Amino acid sequence: MKVRDSSAAHTLGEYVDPLPRIGHRASADGADRGTGDGLVTAGSLGGDESLDDRVPFLARLESEDRSALLSLGRELSFTTRTVLLRQSEPSSHVLIVTHGWTKVTAAAANGYEALLALRGPGDIVGESAALTGRPRSATVTALEPVRTVALVREHFRDFLARSPAVSFALLGLTSDRTRAADRRRLEFASMSVRERFAALLLDLARTNGRRTEEGIELSVPLSKQELAGSVGASREMVQRLLKELRERDAVLTGRRTMVILRMDVLRRIARG
Repeated sequence: MKVRDSSAAHTLGEYVDPLPRIGHRASADGADRGTGDGLVTAGSLGGDESLDDRVPFLARLESEDRSALLSLGRELSFTTRTVLLRQSEPSSHVLIVTHGWTKVTAAAANGYEALLALRGPGDIVGESAALTGRPRSATVTALEPVRTVALVREHFRDFLARSPAVSFALLGLTSDRTRAADRRRLEFASMSVRERFAALLLDLARTNGRRTEEGIELSVPLSKQELAGSVGASREMVQRLLKELRERDAVLTGRRTMVILRMDVLRRIARG
């Protein structure tokens, strides 16, 4: 882990507001178009556009509030596969991701590890433990080189106390994440593993997809085990499902890479 103990105000220049990643933009003829940089939008895939839980924390704040909040912290950089926050440990700080992607996981008593969420640029992690004073409920790990701004718990709480707009933004984020978790529990109860896996790939394409000549490349490097943990399946089951999708010319796969070729195939599977 590399640490730079300096003011984080200048990280705003590196932070790119990720709202266009999930935006919906239609052309004059009514057809959906991707963004100019190749990022796939929810509308361009014809999927669920109610993705409020995907709007990162920083994107919900006014620029003045963003600057003030980030100026309170210091930069921390993490290498790939480094743990940023660990489950069950006491909370001393929160992290705001400014570059790169992380995974949020929780381990059960029997050792099974579930992938709960992905957090990227503009997202905040560790805030629940910081606000409640309880041990951390999940582990956050870097999927690639990650840069963050770390804020001491007391400084973060004091800032919220004197910044109602930021407090309401955080409350809105918490509400959206809770609603997303409720949707996920419903999916687990009503869908087969095969259907959940197809729905997961569709979701990743909407939020982390990039158009290429071959298809939609998933920009977050997830292993088969991590994909399995996201849908409550075994690694072997995910291997079988990927084999089926490859045979149907729906996906191309490599080491921690995947390109979706046939969104329509995934939609049909997800609908059951």
